[in-house]
Amino acid sequence: MAIEITLKDMRRFMLLKQGLLGDYRFSGKDGALNYIRQAGCIQYDPIDVCGRNAELTLQSRVKRIRKQDLYDLLYKDHALVDYTDKELSIFPVEDWPYFERWRGTARRNADDFVGIPELAEKAIRYIKEQGAVSSDDLPIEGRIKWNSAIHWSGNWHGDSKAARSILEQMYSDGRLIIHHKVGTRKYYDLTERYISEEILNSDDPNQELIDHIKWGILRRIGAIGTLWNKRSDSLIGIWGMETALRRQAFHELEEEGRILPVKVSGVKDIFYILAEDRKILEKALSGNKYKVRCELIAPLDPLMWDRNIIEAVFGFHYRWEIYVPRDKRKFGYYVLPMIYGDRFIGRAEAVADKEKHVLEVRNIWFEQNVRVTKAMVHAITGALKRLGRFNDCGEVVFLHTIQEDKK
Repeated sequence: MAIEITLKDMRRFMLLKQGLLGDYRFSGKDGALNYIRQAGCIQYDPIDVCGRNAELTLQSRVKRIRKQDLYDLLYKDHALVDYTDKELSIFPVEDWPYFERWRGTARRNADDFVGIPELAEKAIRYIKEQGAVSSDDLPIEGRIKWNSAIHWSGNWHGDSKAARSILEQMYSDGRLIIHHKVGTRKYYDLTERYISEEILNSDDPNQELIDHIKWGILRRIGAIGTLWNKRSDSLIGIWGMETALRRQAFHELEEEGRILPVKVSGVKDIFYILAEDRKILEKALSGNKYKVRCELIAPLDPLMWDRNIIEAVFGFHYRWEIYVPRDKRKFGYYVLPMIYGDRFIGRAEAVADKEKHVLEVRNIWFEQNVRVTKAMVHAITGALKRLGRFNDCGEVVFLHTIQEDKK
């Protein structure tokens, strides 16, 4: 029997789960790690307009977070790793064994290309002697035909630089990890130097495909807060996901009591939440008042992974227009959704000038039927000032004044 709730209840539940409503649930570097563990992974995207996607994901819900904290968790503490999950992602190092399917496929993929074993031997010998290396520094010349089996890297229709290809191949198959980055340039080192022998030698906990799919679905529900049993962009990256197996996985997870069905008034489809999140749902249903915050949401934030759910629950339609031609954009190149309280109220376009240390707020668009109050203006201004500080901008410049509705 499904739990019956209202749209407002579901909105509150999702935002409480995300740490975006009420007091901050996550704080500092440890809070960032705890949030990523809850979400399973956060997406990496190299574009930096006012912070990269992974950084912005943390900035909205982790109190006192710094960009350096994420860098340290990845490349100093090695508590997180860069790899493919929901596209290119960042996830906790303890999840490494669950991705053996990806690495195994990458190892087999290498057999399709000439010269990979010899190049790998040369690269490993160099890295053992010299340490972390980028493709520009690795002394391997020439070009080869190669493409990755697990993510968008290489050249499917021609040759690519041999040094870059062999590093990406060994990164894909798990022999190398990203040791650090300088800007977007990646430096690779031997995985065995940074991930414990216990983790590296662990078998994939999900030997059967259906178990892997069930694990992936639980992971995505944990990231978003809820999911429905139908096609969803959030399920990208779950190996072997097909309609019949997805339906089987949802059925088994419900039978096992690991997910709970929820019927939201006004929405035809049944939602599912993690059974362990029942207490959060009870908080959402309690009628308690929560501190109203304004937060700016990253374009590829886990909350936004199924935009159809966002539209069904929040009535908010969002399209990332970064790849839309300028003359066809409705809003802007890199626009962040704005949450105020338990609803999306609009979008903001902000650009950080790193040389001048100025965050320029170029535009704010409010949703229809949003009444802009004095408290809302104050909260939006505060959120943009926090974004400015996060980008080491000592000044925030508004190109347009946020006008309070006087009605």
